[in-house]
Amino acid sequence: MRMSKLFFQTLREAPADADVRSHQLMVRAGLIRQVAAGIFEYMPLGLRVKKKIEAIMREEMDAIDGQEIVMPVVQPAALWKRTGRWYEIGDDLARLTDRNGRELVLGMTHEEVITELAAGVISSYRQLPVMLYQIQTKFRDEPRPRGGLIRVREFTMKDGYSFHPDISSLDSYYPLVYQAYFNIFGRAGLDVIAVESDTGMMGGTMAHEFMALTEVGEDTLILCDACGYQANRQVATFVKTEDECPAGEEALPLEEIATPDVNTIAALAEFLVIPESRTAKALFLVATIEEDSQEREQFVFAVVRGDMDLNETKLTNALKARHLRPAQIEEIRAIGAEPGYGSPVGIRRDEVLLVVDDLIPRSPNLVAGANREGWHLRNVNCGRDYQPDLTADLVAAAAGHPCPICRAPLNAVRGVEVGNIFKLGTKYSQAMDATFLDEDGGSAPMVMGCYGIGSGRLMASVIETNNDEDGIVWPITIAPYQVYLVSLATRRTPEVTEAAEQISAQLQEAGIEVLFDDRDERAGVKFNDADLLGIPLRLTIGARGVKNGVAELKLRRRDEIQELPLDDILKHVQAVIENEENAILDKVITGPLS
Repeated sequence: MRMSKLFFQTLREAPADADVRSHQLMVRAGLIRQVAAGIFEYMPLGLRVKKKIEAIMREEMDAIDGQEIVMPVVQPAALWKRTGRWYEIGDDLARLTDRNGRELVLGMTHEEVITELAAGVISSYRQLPVMLYQIQTKFRDEPRPRGGLIRVREFTMKDGYSFHPDISSLDSYYPLVYQAYFNIFGRAGLDVIAVESDTGMMGGTMAHEFMALTEVGEDTLILCDACGYQANRQVATFVKTEDECPAGEEALPLEEIATPDVNTIAALAEFLVIPESRTAKALFLVATIEEDSQEREQFVFAVVRGDMDLNETKLTNALKARHLRPAQIEEIRAIGAEPGYGSPVGIRRDEVLLVVDDLIPRSPNLVAGANREGWHLRNVNCGRDYQPDLTADLVAAAAGHPCPICRAPLNAVRGVEVGNIFKLGTKYSQAMDATFLDEDGGSAPMVMGCYGIGSGRLMASVIETNNDEDGIVWPITIAPYQVYLVSLATRRTPEVTEAAEQISAQLQEAGIEVLFDDRDERAGVKFNDADLLGIPLRLTIGARGVKNGVAELKLRRRDEIQELPLDDILKHVQAVIENEENAILDKVITGPLS
């Protein structure tokens, strides 16, 4: 491709609304352009990268017996009602009505459609297991799109779905996808880790997220350097110790204490000169819970130790709630509690679900609110002064907490989720009547797995971890072109034009992808664009080099410039490309499911 013919535009300055490095560079390099909030169009260079990523996905899915299909973006609402997700998912699901009044959705995922397809085709255990996948447009009406392609509304996803006769078959297949995902990310030049995660709206019995470690990530990951424990903070656990709250301490009598203008845990600990671990934190929420196919709101009073934070995902799962919202002040006061000075002691319990973290019963004589402004209670004891309705692990793991495996201090890092895999079990097959005849002639629901990767987010994550002050530094496996050929010809040096044309033709005939900068621009402009676009190899043809029979080769990821003989340039370029590809493949992670 000649730069003089390429449909693109580079920018010297990043757009004002681009808040992360990948977004800035993709717009500046002419890879994407924004149409609306969270909706982008891919320019030719960006689309080439996207297609290369998707080609890798296809190869790895095909290698584990995946079969590609395409399902519709627009789906009947009736399918989503059968699984209940029509009612469970809020405004993220885009709903519409056609001219005949039929309710439809724009697919944010395809579990319902694929399960109905399997139910219509699979009838016998002899047809199982089977893996189907697609690379398809999705739409999720994100309330706050951000980060360019990292969090968008319209996106392309590779989503795969496997169907099995039983759990053991899924258990055998799941590690194959796990490894295939490491192959995909590794071949794309992206380092990732796999962490245990919450199943969320997908449901199921197990899930893993593949995370690229970067500060722009929205997820917090909890890691142990000593033993390798890795989990999303949503589900991470840790060893809970009593510390300053010894479990054998005798329960002391309740005592009211005046605490004027002390309405936070930090202020309370400072006022009483005690550690925050000797306090109880009250949290007021309202959960939406389904009972007998009807939704109802339930006031939830959660109690955790003052030195810890509530993990809303854990609380949601413990309650089997659809979602949580903060309680309003009037709702809090209606149960006899006072914001900033709340405790479970003396509240009206008839409409309250009291849930405590499992460390609270082991933490005697805590300081908690007195449910009166300006007052607290000393020596509050769970079990004596109040009885919880539910005790569960409710708190978020944090850096420094003891690892649940080896007790070493945990670390916390930020990450972007670039892929996920789920063991769905029979959640969807039972709801959609996707059954088969087993070996004994009985009817059984198919057991399912689900596996997703967003190609745009993967592209953005590669850029986040592969850039410098001058621009993108593409891994050669997904770069839009392998070689950026720069001609420094002028009107007085036709021999340079001739040499550059010959080299371009020679490389392309050998199957090498060449972006030929034949524009009538200054050398500085061409070199700046070469760095911004990030093509792995830059090959420069100039008058001095032609005179000496050499071209200059520079790797984008290095500073050194190497001179190559013009009459043997193909062999050298092929060798460099092979070395670059092998360097990426050598880093692909292999290993057992963690």
